[in-house]
Amino acid sequence: MLSGLGLTPDEATALLLSVKVATVATLCSLPLGLAVAWLLARRRFPGHALLDGLVHLPLILPPVVTGYLLLLGFGRRGVFGAWLSEIGIVFSFRWTGAALACAVMGFPLMVRAMRLSIEAVDRRLEQAAGTLGAAPPLVFLLVTLPLSLPGCLAGAVLAFAKAMGEFGATITFVSNIPGETQTLPSAIYTLTQVPGGEGAALRLTLVSVAVSMLALLASEVLARRMRRRLGAG
Repeated sequence: MLSGLGLTPDEATALLLSVKVATVATLCSLPLGLAVAWLLARRRFPGHALLDGLVHLPLILPPVVTGYLLLLGFGRRGVFGAWLSEIGIVFSFRWTGAALACAVMGFPLMVRAMRLSIEAVDRRLEQAAGTLGAAPPLVFLLVTLPLSLPGCLAGAVLAFAKAMGEFGATITFVSNIPGETQTLPSAIYTLTQVPGGEGAALRLTLVSVAVSMLALLASEVLARRMRRRLGAG
């Protein structure tokens, strides 16, 4: 199938790895992202501004700095990496490390979209459910989450698209190993450094744009369907 796109085996491997890394990064980020978004949207506590700043920090830090911090924290000799490696969990120079880097870089976009969507939910509906005896977790599951679902979906897709294009933090943390950590952006970068590789780099660039656009369009279609169902309900 991928050969029909004119991709070489190495290019197809980079594409499939990118999709795999982006999917894992997004799915693993969802529970924490939803929890943090709800916390920022519905609670006020000491350190609220600090948490908000930490969540958005990857947006303003150079990606290379984020990757270096991940290397210090989750490398084999890092603060957490040394302990994790003892139980068989290794991130540095593995595709799992690429997924971690992509998750960190896409997390602010996910949380921001989810937070705005949760804040748009009428709190009176949540209060009404509470007065009827629903516990806070049940209120969230039956009222807040369904009403904010289109925005939450948009946040997940934004994180996926960001992961598909992530380069700086990934290459700093896990290097550029073909078949293991070489995602589409890394493969494009490699091709631009090789004489005669411009054509292949352009081909992969178009593929990357197409995949991201398809994800965004799919998100918009699903969000519209959910809004219609919520409106009909």
